Amino acid sequence: MAVVEIDTFGAVTLFTINRPERRNAICRDTALALQDGFAEFDRSGQRVAVITGAGDEAFSSGADVARLPELWRCIPTVGITTEKPIIAATAGWVVGGALVMHMMCDLAIAAENSRFSYPEAKLGFTGGMIAGLAARIPYKIAMDVMLCGATLDAGRAREVGLVNRVVPVGQQVSEALEMAQRLARMAPLVLSTLKRFVTRDVMPRGPAEDMARVIRELGVVRDSHDIEEGRQAFREKRAPVYLGR
Repeated sequence: MAVVEIDTFGAVTLFTINRPERRNAICRDTALALQDGFAEFDRSGQRVAVITGAGDEAFSSGADVARLPELWRCIPTVGITTEKPIIAATAGWVVGGALVMHMMCDLAIAAENSRFSYPEAKLGFTGGMIAGLAARIPYKIAMDVMLCGATLDAGRAREVGLVNRVVPVGQQVSEALEMAQRLARMAPLVLSTLKRFVTRDVMPRGPAEDMARVIRELGVVRDSHDIEEGRQAFREKRAPVYLGR
């Protein structure tokens, strides 16, 4: 069973975190599958992505502590670098790193039973990327979530701007797909330009986001053909032939 299911509906791609037995917790394989799947989506002619979790009990319970992921890999604008719109469709619990993933999407549809929580202060750990929540909802509400562990229900999340629309349980994916189909009929260059302007020049970035971007960009060099060619050429005492990949 794939930990991430990928389906297409015309120009829309639906990504489903598919670990319902673990409340769709994000393990190493999940993070990598999402990053790779979104890279393929970005290279393709697809226009809009929707991301959701299997079932209605949890969008995701966050990082899987049994198989900790490099969570930044599956965070939009950090490990996922597409300029195409991404819509989150949530039901049930949206916890920890899943809340970070959700807040970094461009638009969001929430089922009435959605609950948004960031309990890391209780657990004694944070990756720091949640700091961006304070740039997306009012400061004191964000601090209540981050520092005090307050939970936002779907209605409150809509009031403070964390979601666009609240729908009955079970309708979150169809509503998100309908929104995505409307977006797919818009001018793609306009959508990508506006998203780029917002994410690059308008929205503040926290230090954890910048650090993850540096790790991602250095990883391109670390995993490249050229670095291996350089090592091989040095061992063989010859001039390297670099391909730029």
